[in-house]
Amino acid sequence: MAVILGIDPGSRKTGFGIINQVGAKSSYITSGVIRLPNAELPERLGIIYASVTELVELHCPTELSIEQVFMAKSAGSALKLGQARGAAIVACVAQAMAVSEYSARQIKQSVVGTGAADKSQVQHMVKTLLNLPAEPQEDAADALAAALCHAHTRQSMVHMAGATSVRRRRIR
Repeated sequence: MAVILGIDPGSRKTGFGIINQVGAKSSYITSGVIRLPNAELPERLGIIYASVTELVELHCPTELSIEQVFMAKSAGSALKLGQARGAAIVACVAQAMAVSEYSARQIKQSVVGTGAADKSQVQHMVKTLLNLPAEPQEDAADALAAALCHAHTRQSMVHMAGATSVRRRRIR
């Protein structure tokens, strides 16, 4: 069993999604969006750190799956995105969580079946895979997709190794 926190980082909105994986079955725990105020970047990074820390303390995930930085519209945007990722990663590493990073293409490939999927396809597949009553918000769907990608990768590794399950414990 693993409780996986997925993060779709952003300097304006950071999506999060938490799933429980037991064997090959993934189930929904929670998801949402951390909406950041129109403030200076250091304040927004502090909010990301505090919000992710609160999520970790509340739901006790054991692993983090986060989207890698891609070249955004500008180098400045990519740097801000990287800093938002860093704040989320540090919040999780401070709680002794394992961290896995995936490209946007890997996440889409894992969840939709094509790395060129658009946002609506990701939302639809996340809803379907987790049996949700409605499609989650875009950023929350992307975060849940990151968590599902990690769950699928984890399960594939277990299967390839010939094991029947994986046990991982949290070190405090």
